[in-house]
Amino acid sequence: MPEWKSDQELFQLIRAELFTAVIGDVCDELGMFGRFLPPTVKPLGGRLRGVMAGRAMPVLELDLAPGQTNGTPFGRMFEALDSLLPDEIYVSAGARAGYALFGELMSIAAMKRGAAGVVCNGHVRDTEKILELGFPVFCHGSYALDQKGRGTVLDYRVPVEVEGLWIRPGDILVGDTDGVIAVPRDAEDEVFSLALKNARTENSIKTALEKGMPAAEAFQSFGMF
Repeated sequence: MPEWKSDQELFQLIRAELFTAVIGDVCDELGMFGRFLPPTVKPLGGRLRGVMAGRAMPVLELDLAPGQTNGTPFGRMFEALDSLLPDEIYVSAGARAGYALFGELMSIAAMKRGAAGVVCNGHVRDTEKILELGFPVFCHGSYALDQKGRGTVLDYRVPVEVEGLWIRPGDILVGDTDGVIAVPRDAEDEVFSLALKNARTENSIKTALEKGMPAAEAFQSFGMF
């Protein structure tokens, strides 16, 4: 049985003790390769203080042809945004053209609903305002071009694909300065239990190294190779 009893307890453990590298190593160890989003998806501003953790709320974006519409100017974007639950992460994928998928006002709305962050396989705008909010946003970078008339939200709470990686509703996303990793719901207990064990072992190795123990001896003593 895992040591946590709820999502809230798990996310607190992740934020306090884990980081994407150790989770990625565990996924590799379990044969779950390719769980990282591409390196183009980075924290807005280049660095994230702390760790983002939550369950994916995928949003399917679609590029529009010139003159094409999808009912309303942004399709189901506001509906998707208003559906966010506490500790969920808004994940926008599907756009191919270069326009902003998220901005300051959307960030405020997401924060008020208790969302844990945003991941966009594309650009965002209102960068300085979002950074002032301190809301975790991962994306390709900043670009002010509005999506109105260029893109639309086709659907949400559906699986989305990011360069071969499928993200499904309820998958756990963890993000830090090194990137974003997606852990499938059906593997989360095993992945995070082992990641916590490995992270705590790494802390013991760190302490030994700081006391002057040779690297080979430290890693062998704690069974890391």
